Amino acid sequence: MPRIISPSFLSADFLRLGEAAETVNRSRAEWFHLDVMDGMFVPNISFGLPVVKALRKATDKMLDVHLMIVQPERYVADFRAAGADYLTVHVEASTHLHRTLQAIRDAGMRAGVALNPHTPVCAVEEVAEMADMILIMSVNPGFGGQRFIASALDKIGRMKDLLLRKNSAALIQVDGGVNAENAAQLFAAGADVLVAGNAVFGAEDPVAAIQQLIEA
Repeated sequence: MPRIISPSFLSADFLRLGEAAETVNRSRAEWFHLDVMDGMFVPNISFGLPVVKALRKATDKMLDVHLMIVQPERYVADFRAAGADYLTVHVEASTHLHRTLQAIRDAGMRAGVALNPHTPVCAVEEVAEMADMILIMSVNPGFGGQRFIASALDKIGRMKDLLLRKNSAALIQVDGGVNAENAAQLFAAGADVLVAGNAVFGAEDPVAAIQQLIEA
């Protein structure tokens, strides 16, 4: 099972995004996690296409773009042009989820589906075979630095069972409150990709913090 760390740039110093990118490039993290928020789907506004495009120039690693926006289907082509490799949309935000995932794949990206803490695993049952990744939110989306919601551990196991039943090769990603104390449990439960914000960019040595998460 892969152990992929995707540092969340929402927790980076926005005055030093270039330096943050260089730090992650030196680390064993394979992905950059970029949270795009619109102030409508979630009560916060983060950054958008210009930042994604700039970070694309700063790395050869996977750009893991998480859209926390309403009607995400409007921007599929734009995020592809900006350089996204994975594009994740929320079940709760996409009325025609099947169509949106197909559009993401047709654009040449890998398609992710995110579930808020209250959203049941069964919400992705009908699209599991066309998803490349399922993102389980272990905090309520919108802000970094929140406390991990423990029920996400059981949800990972149930999602793993669903994917096996549907013969889906989708990765399971977990986002929210991930740190060195719970990373081992998350990987053991079936997670493939951990998004870590404060645990990486709030650390004295982010490269060592990423190493610790991988080896948890």
